[in-house]
Amino acid sequence: MDLRKDCAVNKNKWQLTQRVASNIIVVFAGIAFYMALLNFDAIRAQLASWLQILSPFAGGLALAYLLDAPVRFFEKKLRWPRSLCILISYSLAVLVVGFLLRMVLPQIGDSLLLLGNRIPSYLDQMNQLMLNSQLDALGLDQILGSYQEMLQKATGLFSTMIPKLVDYGVAIGNGFIGAITAVISSIYMLMGKDRLLRQLRKAVLALLPLPHAQSVLRVCAHANAVFGGFIIGKIIDSSIIGVLCFVCMILLRLPFAVLISVIVGVTNIIPFFGPFIGAVPSILILLIVDPFSALKFAIFVLLLQQFDGNILGPKILGNTTGLSALWVLVAIIVSGGLFGFIGMILGVPVFAVLYALASSFFSRRLEEKGIDETGQPLHTDSSASDPPSQSD
Repeated sequence: MDLRKDCAVNKNKWQLTQRVASNIIVVFAGIAFYMALLNFDAIRAQLASWLQILSPFAGGLALAYLLDAPVRFFEKKLRWPRSLCILISYSLAVLVVGFLLRMVLPQIGDSLLLLGNRIPSYLDQMNQLMLNSQLDALGLDQILGSYQEMLQKATGLFSTMIPKLVDYGVAIGNGFIGAITAVISSIYMLMGKDRLLRQLRKAVLALLPLPHAQSVLRVCAHANAVFGGFIIGKIIDSSIIGVLCFVCMILLRLPFAVLISVIVGVTNIIPFFGPFIGAVPSILILLIVDPFSALKFAIFVLLLQQFDGNILGPKILGNTTGLSALWVLVAIIVSGGLFGFIGMILGVPVFAVLYALASSFFSRRLEEKGIDETGQPLHTDSSASDPPSQSD
């Protein structure tokens, strides 16, 4: 009798319960995360190769995501078929991009040509400065020798790059094919958006328990709101900053207004560090022409950054991310170090979604413990807090 009882106890002891399964999953997940950290470079290289294969479809997804807002606007306001709304949206996008390229590219070409023409005179001025200074003959010979050696290396580098032109042509052709694939895939995504979202929602509801499925759908909706508000708002904000930079540079009579305004507008897409990243090459360009113009531009771009960060940016973006300045800085540095330029752009909305998930998890845990964020009980006994009756 005791033997059967002991067998039953041991059987219940080693039975796989939900708690035991959860602990096993946590242990294996920790081991997998540790192994992933040890082999992070190999995993990142493998992911990069996969992303390169899927890059046309990723580009199509990004293009469809950007054009989804005008498509929905035309569908709601004009009540036209979706195919016609997609055609109008793409036509407007092509017209806007073509107009900007037609207006900006010649100006950029002229600025680069003018800059290239002024570089020799700038080098001559530097040579005259060195000749008029108190440099000894040995130092001057060393400088001239290093200059000649640099020219020889540049000539050799140019000769070795000529055979690679064919490879560059193939790469350009592949990029052109990838761009066409991205456009075609984005059209299909916009056409079948409702069906695709319905299939994804169906898969989530079928594979996960209902509470978890609803939580996943809420997270996806929140991520869509954060990404849409941030990316579209940042594009509008950067466009306005680029135009303001051009107008103010014309008023200040600073050279290379179009070229520098394009640099400032494009780099402004990067949160926090964008204006400074765009200001450094712009100041270097102006230093070649006129140091005083570089000083004026440095003061101007500092004021422009303050205007964008304190007035224009909050008006357009609002609080779409819900992150403080510290977490924005952390997101940009970490994501930029891991994924480069794209990481610096998308790191803030991604971190905002992760931050919202963590905040929701901690709030739920505090609610389960019955305390608030200060450690005080959530519910107090109302009878204990009532003042004593005056009739006693």
